[in-house]
Amino acid sequence: MPNIRNYGELFLVFFKIGAFTFGGGYAMIPLIRNEVVKKKRWLNDNEFMDMLAIAQSIPGPIALNTALFVGNKRLGFKGSLFSAAGIILPSFIIILLIAILFSQFSDNPIVERIFKGIRPAVVALIAAPLLGLGRSAGVNRRNLWIPVAVALAVWLLKISPVWIILAAILMGVSHLIYLKKVMKK
Repeated sequence: MPNIRNYGELFLVFFKIGAFTFGGGYAMIPLIRNEVVKKKRWLNDNEFMDMLAIAQSIPGPIALNTALFVGNKRLGFKGSLFSAAGIILPSFIIILLIAILFSQFSDNPIVERIFKGIRPAVVALIAAPLLGLGRSAGVNRRNLWIPVAVALAVWLLKISPVWIILAAILMGVSHLIYLKKVMKK
């Protein structure tokens, strides 16, 4: 039976991730993976990748969806509440403080330059972990064209990611049916 210490540990893991990650949900994913797969061993890599695929395909912020799944897997419904509170609370506090302070400094050119300087770092924080996640998901030189084609389709052709997700689901189900038919023969 889980005790308050287990819930506290779950909360603190996600609070730490939420408090020290800049760049949004995708920048948090490698840190979540490091904590729950490598350090805490609450999930294995395959479970994490499956959970991440589901977290990306359902509505809502990916970091919150991921925290909810991990919390639920670890300690059930109450665990999902503690992990969600942990991932949300730091952002809420920081945004509240920024809103209070930013109105006083919004026209300051130094503040504008700081935000412009942070942008490239955020891109790097997102791009570097995506390469590691891609390797874990089985993306290699032979099939690298798939994520590149998807990104270009969304960016240049303005195809909604919803249609791409639905197409991927249909292709995955079709492939599974095909494999089952081949295995029966």
